[in-house]
Amino acid sequence: MEDIESTNRAGLVEKVADYLREHIVMDHFQPGQRLPERTLAEKLNVSRTPMREALKILATEGLVVISPHRGAVVADVSAEDMKEKAHVLSILEQAAAELACSRATDDDIAELQALHYEMKAAFLRRDRQNYFRLNQEIHNRIVSLSGNSSLVEIHRNLSRQLYRVRYLSNQKNDKWSVAMAEHEAIMAALEARDGERIGKELRNHLGKTWMKYAQEESSPQAEQPELGSHSGQ
Repeated sequence: MEDIESTNRAGLVEKVADYLREHIVMDHFQPGQRLPERTLAEKLNVSRTPMREALKILATEGLVVISPHRGAVVADVSAEDMKEKAHVLSILEQAAAELACSRATDDDIAELQALHYEMKAAFLRRDRQNYFRLNQEIHNRIVSLSGNSSLVEIHRNLSRQLYRVRYLSNQKNDKWSVAMAEHEAIMAALEARDGERIGKELRNHLGKTWMKYAQEESSPQAEQPELGSHSGQ
């Protein structure tokens, strides 16, 4: 019975963490904004214990900062931090792609190509939400196909810290067709199993995506309201 209860509790904590993560990523909860345990727990109809544990998970992912005086606050990552993390992420994805070229099976590549076609269909429909979801799935799948568990784990943690930035960049991207063309080039290199080429394509693609957004975010932001204020958050 204890094992079942523990499993159910863990599942509830993960669901709460997923909810908070998604709202931070989609900018519903903004950098510097407080996340009061009691208000959120009541809103989600859960006790404060799973809420507290979920916030701790997000703190380890770099999405939330927990301090004794203010409690949980949405992390505010500086433009310089974003540039540094983006640089590391691009190196990780370059290494993963090069490994994937030699380790992925033909079926693996065919499945990736199918995801790519789905993403292209979302692009043609101007469906940014599904385009972004499929885009992230493709990047994560390429990393997974590297077969390097340490690389996959580090990439997952870093990617979560930058997920919000990546989402907002996708929403603001005024050169969407360029990003789509870059993905076409990435897939062509993968199909050709050209490790050097796919590495360069990915570094170029990620560099453009991140650096432009980091520059935009470097401008000062006004202090964000606490959850539950007149802002409607």
